[in-house]
Amino acid sequence: MAGKRFWDRAQQNPTRIALIDPAGEAITAGALFGSGNQAVRVARARDVRAGDTVAALLPNCRELIELYLAAMQAGWYLVPINHHLTAPEVAHIVTDSDARLLVTHEWFRDLARDAVGLLADAPAVLTVGDCGFGDDWRTALDAQDDDLPDDRTSGGIMYYTSGTTGRPKGVRRPLPTSGPDENAGMYSELLRLCGISSSEDDVHLCTSPLYHTAVLAFATDALHGGQTVVVMDRWDAAGALELVARHGVTNTHVVPTQFHRLLALPDEVRELADISSLRYVLHGAAPCSVDVKRRMIAWWGPVIVEYYGTTEGGGTVVTAAEWLERPGTVGRTWPGAEIRILDDDGCRVGNGTPGLVYIKLGSEPFEYHGDPDKTAGNRLGDFFTVGDIGYVDDEGYLFLCDRVADVIIAGGVNIYPAEIEGVLLAHPAVADVAVVGALDEALGERVVAVVLPMPERAADPSLIADLLAHCAGHLARFKTPTEVRLVESLPRDPNGKLPRRLVREQVRAATDPAPG
Repeated sequence: MAGKRFWDRAQQNPTRIALIDPAGEAITAGALFGSGNQAVRVARARDVRAGDTVAALLPNCRELIELYLAAMQAGWYLVPINHHLTAPEVAHIVTDSDARLLVTHEWFRDLARDAVGLLADAPAVLTVGDCGFGDDWRTALDAQDDDLPDDRTSGGIMYYTSGTTGRPKGVRRPLPTSGPDENAGMYSELLRLCGISSSEDDVHLCTSPLYHTAVLAFATDALHGGQTVVVMDRWDAAGALELVARHGVTNTHVVPTQFHRLLALPDEVRELADISSLRYVLHGAAPCSVDVKRRMIAWWGPVIVEYYGTTEGGGTVVTAAEWLERPGTVGRTWPGAEIRILDDDGCRVGNGTPGLVYIKLGSEPFEYHGDPDKTAGNRLGDFFTVGDIGYVDDEGYLFLCDRVADVIIAGGVNIYPAEIEGVLLAHPAVADVAVVGALDEALGERVVAVVLPMPERAADPSLIADLLAHCAGHLARFKTPTEVRLVESLPRDPNGKLPRRLVREQVRAATDPAPG
């Protein structure tokens, strides 16, 4: 079955279970094949044509997979929208992407209604469940034929960046000129680049929102590879372990926050967990502290594979064995990729010297939709950067330090929050942490750690003293936080990404510049 696409596999083995939704319903490949074909006809009846954009404001559900299968064979750009955004942010993405159709869910009824109400030229709307507006998705599909549609042509995904440095921007690539049945390679590209094989004996567990680039990419790669895809609608550490055991999950994609929460489970839960079916566990999307990863490898073994990539492209990959020899690395470039470390003048720096990480553009160059200045601004010849700082060792392994926008400059010295956060996360009382710079009259900035304690640990002055002492024992004095603030929550999104800018603004709003 090598080189097959979902449509081929579904026609050859329609009774195979392709998807298990969050409610536990098993959906066959034949059923998904038919509903994906119906979705093409439903959108075309609403004047959606090849090259147009369809937006999805949906939870993790079968309808999102159906819409994906439709887009990939009808030549549309599919735009998955983060349902944790505000109505103005959703409206911005719908408008900016030129979406001709919005598919949403009754869970997000108010958000969708408010967003559509802000649009001067609203697209057609289809709804899953009762939203009180738009046409019902399932009713519309049931009225259409379910065989392969005519005029099939390859589509693509236009993901929107997380907007940590401004409004989200769509990352748009040219659509393939060949049809979906000639694009077998692109449907398993990520798994192949990470050195991972796929077969109909495999089971993939989707643990995070499908609007996230890597989550949808790995889940749909698995789908095209013939795997059964098990979908969670929200993360639960104990629940994920139960699904691994129940379905014999062979692979999954997680983020470091999920590792941390797995490690926080009671010892008896972790000891009884049956993870023997796991062959590989991919992780990325956010920095992972050395302590957390070391403990996960000790528990789950050599199945853990880390990658570094961005919505714009990538990247690197590293196995557990390689990582244990070089703790903290995100790996070496995967086939066809190239990375350069450059200084502020665009000159290459030596091995071991931090600089801006530039990644070579792939065979399908991207643009930021509607923003040529931003597109040009992150380019240097055939390379692009998203603002990550890192260095390469003598063997070509990449180590990331931080993002340019997050670096704290205290007394002219660059301090990388990720390093301090890694130290604090190694403390057993810390559930989560964000390190930011507060304004300081003498130094320019000073280091502040915003800490979410573990539920069982009292948030009192003794904890602050413990954390400061812990940092002093592991960090140079200039890196040690001058202040620790204990909070009840941090604004980390389900993908594990932390909008550090928001934390920094909150800290600075509550802090007068410290006198020199």
